[in-house]
Amino acid sequence: MFKLTAKALACALSLSIAGVVHAADPIVIKFSHVVAEHTPKGQGAVLFKQLAEERLGDKVKVEVYPNSSLFGDGKEMEALLLGDVQIIAPSLAKFEHYTKQLQVFDLPFLFDDMAAVDRFQKGPEGQKLLTSMTDKGITGLAYWHNGLKQLSANKALLEPKDARGLKFRVQASAVLEEQFKAVRANPRKMSFAEVYQGLQTGVVNGAENPYSNIYSQKMHEVQKYITESNHGLLDYMLITNTKFWEGLPADVRDELNKIIAEVTVEVNKQADALNEGDKQRIIDAGTTEILTLTPEQRGQWRDAMQPVWKKFEGEIGADLIKAAQAANQ
Repeated sequence: MFKLTAKALACALSLSIAGVVHAADPIVIKFSHVVAEHTPKGQGAVLFKQLAEERLGDKVKVEVYPNSSLFGDGKEMEALLLGDVQIIAPSLAKFEHYTKQLQVFDLPFLFDDMAAVDRFQKGPEGQKLLTSMTDKGITGLAYWHNGLKQLSANKALLEPKDARGLKFRVQASAVLEEQFKAVRANPRKMSFAEVYQGLQTGVVNGAENPYSNIYSQKMHEVQKYITESNHGLLDYMLITNTKFWEGLPADVRDELNKIIAEVTVEVNKQADALNEGDKQRIIDAGTTEILTLTPEQRGQWRDAMQPVWKKFEGEIGADLIKAAQAANQ
């Protein structure tokens, strides 16, 4: 019988272990999102993949799944917590079951413009919110802009009374439901992937989205009017599974943090330009009319929706709402 000497056995084991280390599979990071690839979030995911694989070589492999191709609106958070996906970027409206404080971003007419949003998110209160869900297994990595929302419908919406009785698609957010109830409209929860068909078939009559979402999902083809209301924010929080993130090798995690910071600057810079470009593309398509509110009309919408602030003040925190207001200049 052939026998290995102790020295030969040790050598064989050493070579075997070295082979395993050399052949170790890269860390797979699945990045799932629900919007089109040419939106700000879609472009951010592509850039994250590019930079991560360039700078970390064979240590990581990033797989991007756009347009709800892996997980849709209703399933992506569960998938993240189960470890079936490693990074997602839900809209800020999706976190009310994990922390009520993030509902601050859904309050109507809270921010005057995106510069105010930036100031708040970069400030101490905004940064604290990124780590407000770690006890639930969710770590916030960054805020990604999509932009301010516009109202769309098959009826001209110039005053709050114009919305009465209309069915508006909303995300699963108590604040957004109350926002439409405040103008006596009927909110209908619906996943993002279903909105076009819902508008086309009349299941819902209207929606609220930044121009880039309206254009990329072809909503302008099934909505006669868009009211440039800038009434609310549709931003995202880039999040990961806390256990996964903390389990990464320190050098990999540090580099990914640097990449995310870099990508965030680019995403947020491009979001405004993309919305303006898509607004012009909607105008050029000629399928819908963009309505501009007078200062008086905008004031009427703001006044009609103001009670929503008071209703959620206890859950969100009066100090947090004041901090957000203070970001306006």
